[in-house]
Amino acid sequence: MSIIPPGSAPAVGTAELLQDLYGGYAALRESAPVRRLVGPDGLPFWLVTRYRDVKELLADPRLALDKRHALPGNYRGLALPPALDANLLNMDPPDHTRIRRLVSQAFTPRRIERLRDAVQRTADHLVDAIEPLGRTDLIAAFAGPFPIAVICDLLGVPAGHRRDFRAWTDAVITPDPARPEQARAAVGAMLEFFTQLVEEKRAEPGDDLLSALIAARDEGDDRLGEDELTSLAFLILFAGYENTVHLIGNGVLALLDHPEQLDALRRDPALIPAAVEELARFDGPAPLAIRRFPREDVTIAGVTVPAGETVLLALGSANRDPDRFDRPDRLDLHRADNAHLALGQGIHYCLGAPLARMETAIALETLLRRLPALALDVPRDELRRRPSLRARGLLALPVRY
Repeated sequence: MSIIPPGSAPAVGTAELLQDLYGGYAALRESAPVRRLVGPDGLPFWLVTRYRDVKELLADPRLALDKRHALPGNYRGLALPPALDANLLNMDPPDHTRIRRLVSQAFTPRRIERLRDAVQRTADHLVDAIEPLGRTDLIAAFAGPFPIAVICDLLGVPAGHRRDFRAWTDAVITPDPARPEQARAAVGAMLEFFTQLVEEKRAEPGDDLLSALIAARDEGDDRLGEDELTSLAFLILFAGYENTVHLIGNGVLALLDHPEQLDALRRDPALIPAAVEELARFDGPAPLAIRRFPREDVTIAGVTVPAGETVLLALGSANRDPDRFDRPDRLDLHRADNAHLALGQGIHYCLGAPLARMETAIALETLLRRLPALALDVPRDELRRRPSLRARGLLALPVRY
């Protein structure tokens, strides 16, 4: 990653950010809180790093999510077919308002709460399998399969029809530049799967979210389009897996890195809801919000960002801004004023936030209760993260107990 144009402030490259994400963010907040950079794909983008700017821009209607507002040649996203791409991450009002309203009717807190017992059973089942082993990779054995099972239960995916969603999402989020066919194959497999799943649910609806979405598609006055329906199912699985697996993995590692906080949580499980919020702030799964494109020239912290250029809002940086949080680089499960931005802000606030919170709380409570001697099983410096600034997650988390 290079700076455009060069200035007096120190350059922060992709490699440096990946090695020291929060240190790099701190340098940018101090030297250039709105900085134009060039990504590994050779395309420019603007990175915004201070809390007050990120929070304001998350809810600013002048910044569009619709890719049609991007300047030609300025943005190159993953090439998805319309049946997977017509979702909330690419929409602005009024389409966004219409679809979010329909999805919210199906994605109610009551429906989420009804999943609690099933989520707990899933967590216990996964721990049952690893408890006798004494050691495991917590990402592969727990944090990965846990949210996939929960999302499949929510959507109503029969157990015999569940595919290797983790491999698909990994291929899409962190594609291998040397093997672009893997990402294309994953996209094709997902399209085929979700198209078939919608057909099956339409023929035999059940008491699940996907059946409720199909009812909204087929019966409502303000209907979902067919591509919108399939894209929503894809988005719910994709985002529901991707964010939760990394929130759990990052959260467990943060607790292991801070034994005094881990001990406090073990002594007082009532701290778990506050712990989920603090872990999301401290090392959340999405360092960056979904890209945005100014509809007009926009001035941010004294810097003019031209219309149509790509803007990335650094959630991870905002959540470590000392102007907003006291001792932001310290994990504090008793933090009283924790208005973090890990789940977004405004009309694009994460629709699945209640489910992600419930899953993470149950995961932490179950792991700490069932595996009281949980500890890292490799030297700390051997842990590796995914090579991506968009999804902050561990490749593996070897633990013993």
